[in-house]
Amino acid sequence: MASEADQVIIATILRAEGSTGVQTHVQQLLRYLGESGTTLLTPFSWGGMLTTPVFGFRLALKRCSGSASVTWYRYWHEVFLRNALRKHLAEAGDCVVYAQCPLSARAALRARRGPHQRVVMAVHFRVSQADEWVNMEQIKRDGKVFRAIRQDEREVIPQVDGLVYVSRWARDALLSWLPEAATVPHAVIGNFVKPLPHRPDQEPVGDLVTIGHLEQVKNHRYMLDVLAAAKRAGRSYTLDIFGEGPLRKDLVQKAHSLGVEDQVRLRGFRRDVRDFLPRYRAYVHTSYSESSSLAIMEAMSAGLPIVAGNIGPISELCDDGVEARFWPLDDPSRAAAVLMDLLDSEPARLKAASAASERFRRDFDAEIIAPRLRSFLLGSHPSASGNAPSGPQPAVV
Repeated sequence: MASEADQVIIATILRAEGSTGVQTHVQQLLRYLGESGTTLLTPFSWGGMLTTPVFGFRLALKRCSGSASVTWYRYWHEVFLRNALRKHLAEAGDCVVYAQCPLSARAALRARRGPHQRVVMAVHFRVSQADEWVNMEQIKRDGKVFRAIRQDEREVIPQVDGLVYVSRWARDALLSWLPEAATVPHAVIGNFVKPLPHRPDQEPVGDLVTIGHLEQVKNHRYMLDVLAAAKRAGRSYTLDIFGEGPLRKDLVQKAHSLGVEDQVRLRGFRRDVRDFLPRYRAYVHTSYSESSSLAIMEAMSAGLPIVAGNIGPISELCDDGVEARFWPLDDPSRAAAVLMDLLDSEPARLKAASAASERFRRDFDAEIIAPRLRSFLLGSHPSASGNAPSGPQPAVV
């Protein structure tokens, strides 16, 4: 049984499960830590039947104003999460709250009973959460809501007891506009996933696979352009897309207009998506903005070669010409040539697949990385590598 000092409370404004990288990170950590000494709190942990009308009203607002919808979402999700945290922390004693975003961190800072309840925040976001809402076309860059979110982050982030950056890129992106964050003890600890069991008898189900929320920043439309370019060059690859989101209908229409609708399957959100991964030939990724990518790690755990754009932290996850092939995100014909070069040579594909498996075992296996995260969360001034740092110097793993 975990002691009070070993209690980890994971706080997030998202639902417990879903297709985002944050939700996958939370579920992987819960699997590693187990139920003893670990609690997950979300806005849905408090309020009961109130959650439906309060959160549902945002959908009506969204039809009128994206900015109003974002403001409503942020305010009420934080209120409900803060109430859930207050109730739990009143009886928790010594513990650490592992907040998954600045809103979760602020809710924890306001709800905690004293410094014996530490707050450590994960930096999953790209630059700022304000930028992510811009990428989703919900608010305007440098508009009133954008500036308000940045100001919230400027006030909250320097107050937390620790920061966990999921990549060096994420750290540098935050410090580029919020240098005050450098004063907070921090570590760069990559995401992780549990290894997949080896099942050599599985039948293949398709050529290409990708996982991600169906939103603008994930750039699925471009993936369809690449499929169409490959088809014109004489290669008809299948593509399965796992995930849900607002662009589903748009993707269906685009696939039809490009004449690739018989090659594309929108598989929706599935909890067991990892079980399907080994049954494809390659994992494809076209996002133009990431802080890390759990989907790529999951694909590597399944022994899939990666085809992705060289953006943000992608080069921290895989190397061009080894586990991956980097393709351009602005030229479908050139991207199709990169894809065909990999898939036309089975020895090259298998070599990249083997390298992906080795990279996963070394850098992303939960049994290796999760203990470092746990050590950082539970230490008073911890280092992910196990050595206590002097001041706010990072531990990079």
